[in-house]
Amino acid sequence: MTIKILLADDHKIMRDGMTLLMQREGDLKVVAEANNGEEAVELALKTRPDVILMDINMPGMDGIEATTRILTELPSAKVIALTSHTEGKMVQEMFRAGALAFLGKNCSNQEILNAVRSVMDEKYYISEEMTGKVIEDFVLQHIPQIAEISEKLTNREKEVLRLIAEGYSTKKIADTLNLSSKTVGAHRENLMKKLDLHNVAQLTRYAIQKGLISLHPQ
Repeated sequence: MTIKILLADDHKIMRDGMTLLMQREGDLKVVAEANNGEEAVELALKTRPDVILMDINMPGMDGIEATTRILTELPSAKVIALTSHTEGKMVQEMFRAGALAFLGKNCSNQEILNAVRSVMDEKYYISEEMTGKVIEDFVLQHIPQIAEISEKLTNREKEVLRLIAEGYSTKKIADTLNLSSKTVGAHRENLMKKLDLHNVAQLTRYAIQKGLISLHPQ
């Protein structure tokens, strides 16, 4: 299967470098390039990419607003945030907007490819330079929201949600919790109904947004 990719960055040299990287991979194809947030939204709705590499800081509409607008209309898209900054507020806002991965602009080519493949497997990914105190601070800010989750979910459902968000397969969750795969599937369905979510990617975003899991590089 070919993975369709949209690049959104106001620096052409960055887009050119990522395009060259994608061309070396047989299953990755850049279908569109955007110079700003407005173009990113327009091209995303037109080309319906699988993955969007989104610069947070762009002139006009920034990557945060563009991500929010795109995922409202195209919730199946996986957004990878690109940034040269690590301010907690920006990271927090991109998480809330629905990004599944964060890459610093000094990350390696391999980390970019790892991020693309991770989000396609509905897993989150954070490059090494984006981890540390800023990310942990974001999680700590959301500790009060864990109480909100506790009111909605049983302890077992919280365990299943955490493992789903950490990228565990149904079989691995079943083995870890000593349950049958059928029971794990039932818990997953109950989670989606209770939280009004519709797929694993949305469950993962929810767990991250609520601070249910700590964030470390894959």
